[in-house]
Amino acid sequence: MRTLKASICVAVTALALSLSLSAPSWGQEDEAGTLTRQMKELYRAGKYAEALPLAQKSLALREKEFGPDDAHVAMPLNDLGTIHYNLGQYAVAEPLYKRALAIREKTLGPDHAEVAMVLNNLGDLYRAEERYAEAEPLLKRSIAIDEKVLGPGDPSIVLPLSNLGAVYSSQGRYDQAEPLFKRGLAVLQKALGPDDPEATVLMNNLADTYINRHRYADAERLLKRSMVVTEKAFGPDHPDIAQAQNNLAALYARQGRNAEAEQLFKRSVATFEKTLGPNHPDLAGVLDNLAGLYKDQGRYADAQQVLKRSMAIRGKTRPI
Repeated sequence: MRTLKASICVAVTALALSLSLSAPSWGQEDEAGTLTRQMKELYRAGKYAEALPLAQKSLALREKEFGPDDAHVAMPLNDLGTIHYNLGQYAVAEPLYKRALAIREKTLGPDHAEVAMVLNNLGDLYRAEERYAEAEPLLKRSIAIDEKVLGPGDPSIVLPLSNLGAVYSSQGRYDQAEPLFKRGLAVLQKALGPDDPEATVLMNNLADTYINRHRYADAERLLKRSMVVTEKAFGPDHPDIAQAQNNLAALYARQGRNAEAEQLFKRSVATFEKTLGPNHPDLAGVLDNLAGLYKDQGRYADAQQVLKRSMAIRGKTRPI
């Protein structure tokens, strides 16, 4: 049973970094800065569709004020790309990330923390599109820059570590993925504490590795923990909870706990629909898993109905 390789938090930290590095203080905030702050608050709550127009307007204001290739435009480009990424609009996000990367490399040089951040985001976009050969070198370069500039224990390194691990997991290279997830989780929990919601993506990804290595008890513990932490931080309706529900359902399906698996897959579908809308690619992944569960039980009509919806979603979101 395939589980989704979650990288949902990639932009949470990326957006927070751009705010802390480039935004003015509240007392000096201009219109674009105010929009950016409001957008980040919506983003952290998983309200990506509501955050999108704020990010678009903030970028337009910065481009009008400074020009399309100025250093002040790089982070608004990255932030807008990140929102499109999380809405499943990969073809829209890619050129935004590439523009941000080119500006940052030109203005800051090739070995800067903000360059590493955009490399991570572009690399994870390629991971989401299953372009693994393109994703791996970008993520490795991001890790190398962070280790050189910030040190191996800085929380910024967690994102490319997690995303490179997800690339390896997606290719079945679980022995290479597991130490990356463990290292990232240790860094994050040391820096932010055991109840910080940023750690939940690492928990989900490490749990997926455990599932594929048949360490089911360890996986179940991590997935349940991730849901508790996310719900405490953001409430019960958040994309990260839908992700954990999907992964826990996949675990139960492997164990033959079909009724529990079906219930969780359906809850994951409902949560994704509520938070990300009815046509998000992550939702298609959950539907694929539910269809697989039905097929394994000989419920072929149910499986066909669910697969039909999944294929329709993928037809709308697949990059051209």
